[in-house]
Amino acid sequence: MTDRSSDTPERADFLVVLDVDSTLIENEAIELLAAEAGVLEHVAQVTERAMRGELDFAASLRERVATLAGLPDSVFDTVRPRLVVTDGVPALVEGVHAAGGVICVVSGGFHELLDPLAEELGLDDWRANRLEIHGGSLTGEVEGSIVDAATKAACLRSWAGRWGVLLDRTIAIGDGANDLDMMAAAGLGIAFDAKPAVRERADVVLLDRDLSLVLPILGLPRP
Repeated sequence: MTDRSSDTPERADFLVVLDVDSTLIENEAIELLAAEAGVLEHVAQVTERAMRGELDFAASLRERVATLAGLPDSVFDTVRPRLVVTDGVPALVEGVHAAGGVICVVSGGFHELLDPLAEELGLDDWRANRLEIHGGSLTGEVEGSIVDAATKAACLRSWAGRWGVLLDRTIAIGDGANDLDMMAAAGLGIAFDAKPAVRERADVVLLDRDLSLVLPILGLPRP
């Protein structure tokens, strides 16, 4: 997790936490990397099954990351320009901040791609996996523990505590099975163009891919 305590308020009125891949951004970050490694088809199939809840997320991520072994670390510079921010994200960030809230993201993807984007968007904090690099190349391993469903829920609770926000004033937004725990922990769980299992268990379902639509759900004006 990043440390942005010096430039964020000690308390907030509410907390919004988003998933990243296929939520904050239109892409699946690991698939962008997999395309560079020539293994896109396999990785995309595994990703789809994991997001539907058919595979253990941590095991599936390790399987997918293993296919990236040998890629040069310059691949991040190649791939970053291909990240596409989902419609409505800047408006959502601005609206949440204007109303006294904080907005964070937690990702099963990778800090190497997320960090510059999160800074640019003005997010308050973020958490992701970090890829192991040795001698300028990806090893096919993830450093440390993997950000899975339980980690996502723990991040939401940790951020709520950090900013003094009651859990019933937290909002979690996601699309895949690994978002269900944090959506259950939050006061409001929003399924964003989500897999069927996620739609079934969400408090609110959004089908249109425009995150500014979250603002009226929170009683906030939409630009």
